[in-house]
This record gives sequence, C-alpha cells and structure tokens, in this order.
Amino acid sequence: STRNHVISTKQESESEAKVDGETASDSESRAEASPPLIPADDTPEVLNRAFSSLSSRWKNWWVRGILTLAMIAFFFVIIYLGPLVLMIIVMCVQIKCFHEIITIGYNVYHSYDLPWFRTLSWYFLLCVNYFFYGETVTDYFFTLVQREEPLRILSKYHRFISFTLYLTGFCMFVLSLVKKHYRLQFYMFGWTHVTLLIVVTQSHLVIHNLFEGMIWFIVPISCVICNDIMAYMFGFFFGRTPLIKLSPKKTWEGFIGGFFATVVFGLLLSYVMSGYRCFVCPVEYNNDTNSFTVDCEPSDLFRLQEYVIPGVIQSIIGWKIVRMYPFQIHSIALSTFASLIGPFGGFFASGFKRAFKIKDFANTIPGHGGIMDRFDCQYLMATFVNVYIASFIRGPNPSKLIQQFLTLRPDQQLHIFNTLKSHLTDKGMLTAAAEDE
Repeated sequence: STRNHVISTKQESESEAKVDGETASDSESRAEASPPLIPADDTPEVLNRAFSSLSSRWKNWWVRGILTLAMIAFFFVIIYLGPLVLMIIVMCVQIKCFHEIITIGYNVYHSYDLPWFRTLSWYFLLCVNYFFYGETVTDYFFTLVQREEPLRILSKYHRFISFTLYLTGFCMFVLSLVKKHYRLQFYMFGWTHVTLLIVVTQSHLVIHNLFEGMIWFIVPISCVICNDIMAYMFGFFFGRTPLIKLSPKKTWEGFIGGFFATVVFGLLLSYVMSGYRCFVCPVEYNNDTNSFTVDCEPSDLFRLQEYVIPGVIQSIIGWKIVRMYPFQIHSIALSTFASLIGPFGGFFASGFKRAFKIKDFANTIPGHGGIMDRFDCQYLMATFVNVYIASFIRGPNPSKLIQQFLTLRPDQQLHIFNTLKSHLTDKGMLTAAAEDE
C-alpha cells in the first residue's frame, strides 16, 4: 500500500507540473521538432536574370558583392550627412536587430498565445532606450538641459523616472502570468532581457564612441567591414582548411588573409582620416547655433610624429625613421581586434542560429540575411572601442567640468575658486603678488 501511495503521489505531482506550465524538456523538444526555417530566395529579379547562367557559387558571389558595394555606398552617404543622421541610423539598426531576435523567440517557442509578450518586449525596449539616451543627453547636452526648465526637471529625476517605467513593466509581466504558461513566459522574459543587453546596451556604446570623434566610429566599423569582405575573398579563392565547426564555410586561409588585409587597411584609413578635423574632433553641441560642431584644435594623437624603426625591420625595408600619426598605432589594436576577436561575434551568432535551426536572422538584405547578420561583429567591436577609449585615451574633460561648475550655487563656486587658487599657489603656478591682487 505504501508503494502504491508513492506512485500515486508521483503521478499527481507530474500532472500538477504539466498543468502549472510547460517543462524545459517540453519547450526544448518542441523547438527541436520545429523544421528548419529556410528563407525563400529574396534575390532581386534583375540580378537573378543577369546571373542565371552562372553556377550557384558564383551567382552568390556576384550578388553578395554588388549588394556589399551598395551598402558601403550608403555608409558613405550617412557619414556625409553628419553625426545626427548617424545617431538616427544607429537607433533604427538597434530597433531592427531587436525585432529580428524577438521574432525568432516568438516563432521558435510558438509563443502566439502568450498574453502581452510582444507588447511587454517593446515596452521594455522603450524603457531601456529612455534610460540610456536620457543619460547621454544629460552628459553631452548639459548646458541645453540646464537652460530649459522641463529638460532640467526630467534630467534631475531621470533615473527615478526610468526605474518607475521599468517597474511598471515588471508588474505588468507578473500580472500577465497564466497558469499553463508559467515556465514559457519566464523563458521569454529572459529572452527579452538578454536581447536588450546585447543590442541596446552596445548600440548605446556606439553613440558614445561617436561623440569622442567620428574617427572612433568610422575606423572600427570599417575595419570589421574590411575583415568580413577580405576573409570572404581569401576564403572563396584560397580556402581549403575549415576554421570552426559552427561556421563550416569559414577557413583558416580566409581568417589569416583577412587579418593582414585589415591591419593594412586600418593603417591607411587612419592616416587619411587623421588629417581632417571633421573626423578627429569630438562631436559637441553648440548652444549658440543649436547644432552639432566638430571643430577643434587636434590633440597630439592626430599630429604627425617621427618614430625610429627597430633595427631588425630597418634591414628589411631600408627606412630608419617613419612619420605617422599616433592614432595609427591605436588603429593596429583596433584592426587586430576586428580581425581576430571580432569574428567570434559572428561565430556566436552562427551557434545561436544553429541552435534554433535557422539560416539567417531575417531576409532583409538579399544574399546577406538580416540586419543582425551584418552587425553581429559590430556590437562586440563597439564595446571594445568604448573600453579602449576609457582605458587608454580619454582624460578629464575641462569643458564638462566648467559646465558643471557654472550650475553650482555662488557660495559653492567661490569655495572651489579659493581651493583651486590655493592649490595653484602652493605648486608655484601663481605668485603671492597675483594672489593678493
């Protein structure tokens, strides 16, 4: 009788688990049972007709090449239009990438009948963007924010407002929980937050890099693009040795060839861009003209200097001294990361797609897949550039200190002034006579 009681209790607990929500194995098996999502051929008809006589390998090569040139041309156009347009494009790319990843979760886990799933996903996207962009506005448009009373109030209570918005979404999620979908709803809650971490946080870092100077935005992105193209070219013509199982088409020949080509490209591009103030100056907001300005006196990082070449290399190239910009040395670090570590962002995306049996994140760009397929390496690169600038480049910003100083009360300003004057006098930078005056 005891044995029968144990069996019946076990059966009851199993039935309750099924009623309360799907088990992990149920969800995983359902995802595994889903057939691979094979996108339809979305190649433009004009290209299909033009390359109809070619094999599928060469047809794909030409289609990818033509559309890559089109995307590069579009990249040049948005650079020409200025930093404001670049920020808008970054926002649009972020939204599209978020949509692609959320849609995959929606389809793979058959979340069609989950209450409020999509609404809450987009609401959390809005909350996180409000927080990050609010922080950026407060940081880089400090004078404008202090000048306008509504903006000043929003800036003062920005973090509290952001937390309240997020807390509202959190409570909405808890209230939307349905007994038979508990576990699946928490899966999708986690899916949404990981997507926000990957997409929104790193796109915010892209904008921070842009404010440091357009060269910190253009060179890293261009290095990733160059590595992607050159690795494909070297792999297409010389590839023989598979690189990684996650991405069978990647080869060691393409990986190594892409590395050397990207380092050379980074040096050349950095040399050209370092000579233009519009690229090297930080992007700042001019309160007088209510517009962005990129005019400044270039720092030492963007002034030509002479470097003595090591003796071993002198015997090979015959040069003793080379004139180059210090930024070119930093570009070697950027291009090395873009070609050696950046591809792991692509490998990560490949593993993600294989886990859910999909070929591409979407079919937005014929021959290339979705927007996320093109930006899987870019987000990783943006994080590295932001960390690199904070660690090796950025120093105290006098203009920001002055802006904050001017918002203090008069007694606080006077206290700081006297403290600074005493400090400079003690260091001998101000004479006692000047202090008396």
